[in-house]
Amino acid sequence: MAYTMTPTPAGPVGSQYCVCKVELSICGQNLLDRDVTSKSDPFCVLFMEVNGKWVELDRTETAVNNLNPAFAKKFIIDYHFEEVQKLKFALFDQDKSSTQLYEHDFLGEFSCTLGTIVSSKKITRTLLLGNGKPAGKGMITIAAQELSDNRVITLSMAGRKLDKKDLFGKSDPFLEFYKPGDDGKWMLVHRTEVIKYTLDPVWKPFTVPLVSLCDGDMEKLIKVICYDYDSDGGHDFIGEFQTSVARLCEAQDASPLELECINPKKQKKKKNYKNSGIIIVKSCKITRDFSFLDYILGGCQLMFTVGIDFTASNGNPQEPSSLHYINPLGTNEYLSAIWAVGQIIQDYDS
Repeated sequence: MAYTMTPTPAGPVGSQYCVCKVELSICGQNLLDRDVTSKSDPFCVLFMEVNGKWVELDRTETAVNNLNPAFAKKFIIDYHFEEVQKLKFALFDQDKSSTQLYEHDFLGEFSCTLGTIVSSKKITRTLLLGNGKPAGKGMITIAAQELSDNRVITLSMAGRKLDKKDLFGKSDPFLEFYKPGDDGKWMLVHRTEVIKYTLDPVWKPFTVPLVSLCDGDMEKLIKVICYDYDSDGGHDFIGEFQTSVARLCEAQDASPLELECINPKKQKKKKNYKNSGIIIVKSCKITRDFSFLDYILGGCQLMFTVGIDFTASNGNPQEPSSLHYINPLGTNEYLSAIWAVGQIIQDYDS
């Protein structure tokens, strides 16, 4: 049996602002054997419904001579909680080198929403033929995993014996953290608060996404610059150093990490120059900032409860102007609202 749908070229699907990306792993079990002298050579095609039409998003590799394939190619898809994302997984037996699906034997398909998959984390379902009947004993297993680096780094920093920059008082130090940009220039990531009138500041602990600080690369160099704050914006440079997150992670509550704050100009001029003070990493902790999808994949259920206030202020339900209008067509404003929300939540409520 040939599959008659011609694939539509894949393009941007959904809104450009996605919550996160989900990786879908596909396995098949007991697929139909369409080859005479050997077993089927299956591959899987992923479709998404867009404006009422199935649009092809991606394909796996072909598993040669295998009725129980575990595909190495993963499907990466943008996950939007607020949308009903209808997916279809269709399996084919590759017979020719053609990219046209009607050139290959159809082995069965399964349709569901992305919400159904992520709410279960892993599902196994029966494959169906075009007539709605089971494709023999064929089954498909789909597993979902979030693709994102949601680690955050929390740093507790202090300084000791920083250079005095103010004529009539002590410095007002603050720190700036930089990472290398794609253009090779340093890009500001975080700025601490200013600590007034001290050469031994203790800054409040702060948390930033690890991706923001070092693109998730623990070994990537980052630069830390210490300034003396001036209200006119002409902050005085105290010193700087380069390090990495891996190095910062050496700091523990009982064993802080000390890094020399260096002023290159002073270092060149003065032979006995040591440093412009010490920056102390009191503690460095990396944790996960769990996303909404983490909770869903972890088994969190959303309870969908509807309460309707039949208040007289909505007017006579026999009149079309009432939100409670008893419409001969079977719908009103309240039903539309319940349907819109319930259609999304149903995938996450057992």
